[in-house]
Amino acid sequence: MKIAQVCPRYHPDIGGVETHVKEISERLVKRGFEVEVICTDPTGRLPKHDVINGVKVTRFRSIAPHDAFYFAPQIYFYLKKLDCEIIHAHNYHALPALFAYLAIKRRRFVLNPYYHGRGHTKLRDILCRPYALLGSQMFSRADNIVCISRFEADLVCNKFKVNRQKISIIPPGLNVEEFQKYKNMGKITEKGTDEKRILYVGRLEEYKGVQYIIRALPHLEGGRLVIIGKGPYESELRELAKDLGVHDRIDWLRDMSRDELLKHYSSADVLVMLSKHESYGMTIAEALASGTPCVAANESQLSELIDGSACVGIKYPVDTRELAAKIKTQTNLGRNVETTVRLLSWDDVVDRLVKIYES
Repeated sequence: MKIAQVCPRYHPDIGGVETHVKEISERLVKRGFEVEVICTDPTGRLPKHDVINGVKVTRFRSIAPHDAFYFAPQIYFYLKKLDCEIIHAHNYHALPALFAYLAIKRRRFVLNPYYHGRGHTKLRDILCRPYALLGSQMFSRADNIVCISRFEADLVCNKFKVNRQKISIIPPGLNVEEFQKYKNMGKITEKGTDEKRILYVGRLEEYKGVQYIIRALPHLEGGRLVIIGKGPYESELRELAKDLGVHDRIDWLRDMSRDELLKHYSSADVLVMLSKHESYGMTIAEALASGTPCVAANESQLSELIDGSACVGIKYPVDTRELAAKIKTQTNLGRNVETTVRLLSWDDVVDRLVKIYES
């Protein structure tokens, strides 16, 4: 069986969707499926045709202002001629999924929407409204809709009036072994200091809530914030840190290897994620797999990862002093906390996907 996985970007580009598609595609190949990833490359620097760990990759140049939309109509024409049984499209919020839907003809169509209900900026939010008319047709035509959380499934049903029986809930997986490698390592810190390390991992956008963590720093004596990520909100965050006099207590990191990221997960005293809308909180799941306590916004899907012990919640509007108190509580838990939330492996995810494909 040949499966076309359609997504905005693919490895070596880094991101939640990119990781998801890579992990399932490589495992599907090992199980005897033929997989081709059709994606875009806004930079034009990556090869158009590639094979990565047995997965055939075809990239098309795209227009992607502010890392959004990924307009590449060439995908439509390519898919129309492609010989495959199933087209599995990823990310409703980017245009490659739309081109995949328009090209399906009589083939089976699986959709992973990663739908979070709104655009990440006011402009994107406005553009999402007319796009929803086409989106409704996409959801209606899908043979199966794979949502990564109950929260996302509820959003999809309410917004697009989807038959609940067409929805499968399969959260993203984890490579459990890679977290075990670093689980008992020491802190990444300067010698002679005993700083409490507060970690944030993700894009720097206003809706992610990093500004509240920075505002909490003056109330966290001995705390050091490690921000791993980049994005359009970075300059405002740096200005805020300077205004509050905490800029020298923040490490701004980006573009690190997977091994480096895992070391930061395992050496942190707490991970904080305050995003207002997420279809899945991957960084929280990875921190919990590392044994690191978390503080999460009690919003969107993030609430499904809150167990009241390893991960505690905080409501919007965020009270800075309350946030600081919760961060202090979590840093006192120490290393190797255990969560009661079930975290799937990527093999579990592929087991469930194969059942969908074969049905």
